[in-house]
Amino acid sequence: MTELHLWLRHEARTTERRTPIVPDDARRLVGNGVELTVEESPQRVFPIEEYEEAGCRVAPAGSWVTAPRDAVVLGLKELPAEPTELTHRHIFFGHAYKDQPGAAHLLGRFAAGGGALFDLEYLVDDTGRRLAAFGFWAGYLGAALAVLRHRGRLTAPLTPTTKEDLDETLKPAAEDAEFTGLVIGALGRSGRGARAAFATAGVDPACWDLAETRNLDRPALLRHDVMVNAVLATTPVPPFLREQDLDTPDRRLRTLCDVTCDVGSPLNVLPLYDDTTSWDEPVRRLRDTPPLDLIAIDNLPSLLPLESSADFSAALLPHLLDFGVSGPWGRCLDRFREATRAHGLDKGEPLEH
Repeated sequence: MTELHLWLRHEARTTERRTPIVPDDARRLVGNGVELTVEESPQRVFPIEEYEEAGCRVAPAGSWVTAPRDAVVLGLKELPAEPTELTHRHIFFGHAYKDQPGAAHLLGRFAAGGGALFDLEYLVDDTGRRLAAFGFWAGYLGAALAVLRHRGRLTAPLTPTTKEDLDETLKPAAEDAEFTGLVIGALGRSGRGARAAFATAGVDPACWDLAETRNLDRPALLRHDVMVNAVLATTPVPPFLREQDLDTPDRRLRTLCDVTCDVGSPLNVLPLYDDTTSWDEPVRRLRDTPPLDLIAIDNLPSLLPLESSADFSAALLPHLLDFGVSGPWGRCLDRFREATRAHGLDKGEPLEH
């Protein structure tokens, strides 16, 4: 591996507590010759002192904009609005390849500055399997919040917690009525997490995946009380639910959690809403009679920041140690170039760093 300078940025989103690299793995990177600069961040679950002890350099929050040109900026969620021209190579979840709102603008910023996006969603092996993901914890929290809402025990605003404390609230109480649950996408990472949370809550959900959704039985779907969508569609499929389905007279569905949150994308399998929910207001009422509540939070794993960060960092570490323009990272770069060309933004190869 050529000499690598990673720059771990502060997350602009105020509810983001996670980190793609935990201090123990930062120590391993430094020990393997990687120069690692870590920005100060009052909200990151790990204090900056732990990164200093691991041998990292410390920089002020937001200083990546003036980082050396060869630094690779590492984060998780969206970038701040400035600068308008992105000159660095960035690693984060860009959400810009499925025509999501703002996708063309983000790609235009990279085109204007000559930088490049290595989107973590597209860090895959040669079979297309993702190599680092938060899916399990997204599914776990999605199902947990749905259960708590259905049982009347979800309080807002949401705050980060630990799995131990969350599981205490999930355990069924004597007064809890039985209900039926459904996980769609049950065999994937998020689906497995959702199933695990349901199990902790004492619920044995129905589990649907490709076989059950290929010829979807919407009336059967609507006969479940709580549904968790954990499907990440990569090609257009018929929606699982449509507006008219919500007005079916015998609908039992009362609580819906959309873990995927593909809002605004043409691949959205739940085109029932046009904006996500939040930590402050985690639930949105879609129908009053009978009631139907939606939970659609797009950074669910940040509610369990320690557990989710540790898992993700462990999966990402070996690939950061092998960072380059071939293999999984080469596939990321190819996908970025395809997207910029599709938007008419391609001005040739990203600048060499």
